[in-house]
Amino acid sequence: MVRTRFAPSPTGYLHIGGLRTALYAYLFAKKNGGKFILRIEDTDLERYVEGAVEIICDTLKSAGLTYDEGPGVGGDYGPYVQSQRKEIYLRYARELVEKGGAYYCFCTKERLESLTDENGQRKYDKHCLSLSPEEVRARLDGGEKWVIRQNIPEKGASSYVDLLFGEITVDFKDLDDNILIKSDGMPTYNFANVIDDHLMGINYVIRGTEYLSSTPKYNLLYDAFGWERPNYIHLPPVMRDATHKLSKRFGDPSYNDLLAEGFLSEALVNYIALLGWSPKENREKISFEELKELFSLEGLSKSPAIFDKAKLRWLNGEYIKEMSPETFAERARPWFEKAGVAGKYDELLLAKLLIPRVETFAEIPEKLAFLDEFEGFDLNLLVKDKMKTTLPLCRQILPALIDLAEKSDFSDLHGELTDLVQKLGLKNGQVLWTFRVAVTGAANTPGGASEMAELLGKERTVARLRNTLSRLEEAGV
Repeated sequence: MVRTRFAPSPTGYLHIGGLRTALYAYLFAKKNGGKFILRIEDTDLERYVEGAVEIICDTLKSAGLTYDEGPGVGGDYGPYVQSQRKEIYLRYARELVEKGGAYYCFCTKERLESLTDENGQRKYDKHCLSLSPEEVRARLDGGEKWVIRQNIPEKGASSYVDLLFGEITVDFKDLDDNILIKSDGMPTYNFANVIDDHLMGINYVIRGTEYLSSTPKYNLLYDAFGWERPNYIHLPPVMRDATHKLSKRFGDPSYNDLLAEGFLSEALVNYIALLGWSPKENREKISFEELKELFSLEGLSKSPAIFDKAKLRWLNGEYIKEMSPETFAERARPWFEKAGVAGKYDELLLAKLLIPRVETFAEIPEKLAFLDEFEGFDLNLLVKDKMKTTLPLCRQILPALIDLAEKSDFSDLHGELTDLVQKLGLKNGQVLWTFRVAVTGAANTPGGASEMAELLGKERTVARLRNTLSRLEEAGV
């Protein structure tokens, strides 16, 4: 059975690249009838951020990536939090020492800082590998600080096949005897991920290309224990532009940031899936259920993907356009509340007006700002040179508009306005523009004159028309 895993460190928010890795691991498992596992790699205690595990779990849940095993779910291979598996790593590290694949190191910080290779790079010189078992035991019994290092061969090379990049070969001279167990007894990523992947039956490891060159170190561990190596799929990075990776430090948004900006979770997952993968049909709008059917390794790209927020906005708008007014109103309610219109206006009518006019929910407050910003609007907004609409003309039109609004039941307001145009001998634009601006106080609204009046209701419409006329009279135009 295919078993994939997502193994993030709880160091803060879940960035887009990390979520894409999780998504691909999930989709690959589901496409092949396998299982998707969540494992929390929290062995770096200094970088641990309180609440980060909850953010990770909530993000996966929001994105629809339900893990089959992991924190809060359980499974046959737990615990799924590395800090709770400390004794497991120590046991295997000691076994590796006995097999010759690792050794105890007692070097001080000062000595380590003095070591450099021929290129000026710091590299451990295997100094403690020469210690006899008796000397090692004596120093351990004496209470000296120690770490356990991997014993990398000094000559030769290691090769493996990545399912995306093909055969990868790395010379052992380019690898360091990295630390497996730190002085606090906690494992490093280099060791814990191998032990856990083996014990948890992970047979497809999906992660970033930054691990391409270090994977031979992990393979040496598999080989030393006599374990079968997993299949590897290394993913190119997600970039903010041609030269920079996405980074929170540079203000790039996380998944949760984008949700807060009014993007839909389903549009985000759809877009993230396309950051490095494309279906055979070259489609862009793909539902989550379709992703599970269409995803394949053949569609993966070896090139970095550029995160294009403009394209994400477009795709999000496509999802919005397919919403029913009822669904839009329900999901947009927090934004209606932010706009101060919740409970004050017909939300289904608001939804019908906004669906074709917004790409994200974050646009809603601005689109509806006119509803609460009517008082004191600039009367010059009534002027429209293109339509030869002047303030004196507006003053002449308004009494007729007030009379019409007071007598109308708003069942066919647009038709009544059109009839008024004929009666006044004016152009459609002159009357409709005057009416819309007079009742909204805005040049741009998410609908036409009659739609705005219907949204405001008869009482507000008449009151606003009277207010605008009064202001024109006071201004003496």
